[in-house]
This record gives sequence, C-alpha cells and structure tokens, in this order.
Amino acid sequence: MARVDVAKARRARHVRLRKRLSGSSERPRLCVRRSLHHIYAMLVDDVKGHTLAAASTRDKVLAADLGSRTNVAAAKAVGAAIAAKAKEAGIADVIFDRAGYKYHGRVRALADAAREAGLNF
Repeated sequence: MARVDVAKARRARHVRLRKRLSGSSERPRLCVRRSLHHIYAMLVDDVKGHTLAAASTRDKVLAADLGSRTNVAAAKAVGAAIAAKAKEAGIADVIFDRAGYKYHGRVRALADAAREAGLNF
C-alpha cells in the first residue's frame, strides 16, 4: 500500500478551499500557516493582492513573552495579536482560511483567540 504524502494532501485540501474563499478590503481572508516551530496569521485582500496585517510567533515583541513558540498558548497569543492589528486597521469581519489544516489544536486556538478579541467569522 502506498504511503500518503501528508503535505501533498494538505495542499490539495487548500486548493479545494481556495476555490470558494476570497478576501476583499471590506472582509479580508484570515490565512493561517503552521509549521513545526512557528504559527503565522495574515489578513489578505485577494482583490488587490495585499497583505493588510500579519502576526506570528517570529515577531520579536510577541516571542519575548512566549515560553514555547510551538504550543497552543503561542497560537492563542498570535490570534489575539492579529485581532488587535485588525482592529487598528478598522477591520471587524474576516473570512477564515485554515489552509487545509484540520480545525484542531493550534489552528483552533488561534481562531478562538481571534474571535474572543473581537474578530467576526
């Protein structure tokens, strides 16, 4: 039996999701990227092709307060940070793009923290 390539399967799910998800300046796409060591979140206007705001565990200000950058607590901090940056930019409503990842663990923690901080999706 052939081994399933996990990254290839995730990419296929992401392409399938992106067929129906598109952000605009009024309602940008909240895109999540996860790696083994970091988690990233971006607000993207797909019409103009611009990133409106971004937050990640690589941000020096955010990383200084984190013990570990790879756990659920770090994802919650990134979710709160992206929501704060969205509010500064005057954005309240977004479209959540989980990028083919399961809505579980760090991805869910980021989404829940962003909702608690005031983003609507």
